[in-house]
Amino acid sequence: MGAGRSAALAALVAALCACEGRPPFREPQRLGGRVVPAEVLNRGWRVYRRSCRTCHGDRGDGRGPTGLHLDPPPRDLTSGLFKFGSVPAGALPTDDDLRRMVRDGLGGTGMLAWNLTAAEVADVADFVKTFSPRWGEEEPGQPVVPGPDPWAGRPGAGEERGRRLYHAAAGCLACHPAHAAEAEIAAWARELGREPPEPRPDPGAPVASDSDYGRRLRAPDFTRDELRSVRPGAALADLYRVVAAGVGGTAMPAWAGALPEEDLWALAHYVDGLARRRRPATSAPRGSAGRRPRAGPWGRCAGSPRGAPWSRRPSGARRPVAPASRAPDSSPRRP
Repeated sequence: MGAGRSAALAALVAALCACEGRPPFREPQRLGGRVVPAEVLNRGWRVYRRSCRTCHGDRGDGRGPTGLHLDPPPRDLTSGLFKFGSVPAGALPTDDDLRRMVRDGLGGTGMLAWNLTAAEVADVADFVKTFSPRWGEEEPGQPVVPGPDPWAGRPGAGEERGRRLYHAAAGCLACHPAHAAEAEIAAWARELGREPPEPRPDPGAPVASDSDYGRRLRAPDFTRDELRSVRPGAALADLYRVVAAGVGGTAMPAWAGALPEEDLWALAHYVDGLARRRRPATSAPRGSAGRRPRAGPWGRCAGSPRGAPWSRRPSGARRPVAPASRAPDSSPRRP
């Protein structure tokens, strides 16, 4: 029996045992390229039953009794698809990525920051791999490792560079709202040696696009929407990760290798500046009473890293299908 089928069988056994309340694992499992002992998986199963299954369900399919009423819906862990890893979009996330998501949660969703010990976080991160056969067949992708921030001593210059890239070179306007006038954008494009982008009919509105998650997802307006995996106190590093690695299952491509390191950081600085327009002066920890439940999704940038903005798409990216209203609740939000 192949590793993928073994993992799928283990997930089925775990679901059946969950109904009976007894630990499901007697043998170690090879998951994500390493062998995980049965005792680790059983400890993770206990944490999952206590903290996760009400949303993600006994089978990890996102159809727990609470999850059925959440928007965005909980992740279907059986798909093996993840959005916010440090690896190029579409690859399996690293253990550190899974632990970060469990530990810190995802803003604007029902995925709270869980008050678990480090050992519990590690155990449940290993256990959730048993839901998808991908973990028995593949290894995690190689993380995108950031270099030093070249704009650290001059963030204003980095933000201004990012403003030009966002509007005139990186194709962000294909999905995300414009924050500059058409003439100004055209001038920046010529300054960067590009053809001015063809403006959308409503450049101030985000675009809703198809995804691998069975629903159209609206790109965020960074000035209005809470960002999913950007943590208080780590905004620039998290934004760099999302820009460089992309967002799995969407048309937001991985820009690492397509843009110079200084430009990746410049985009992070500019988006951080946009986000500060809506960010409260004092941010409450995720999962606290101050956490905002309503938010827009991480969006899908359909511009090509190597092509002209608004006119080409990266390989495998999905084409935006329609502009969405500027109202935050007008289209499905992205988990």
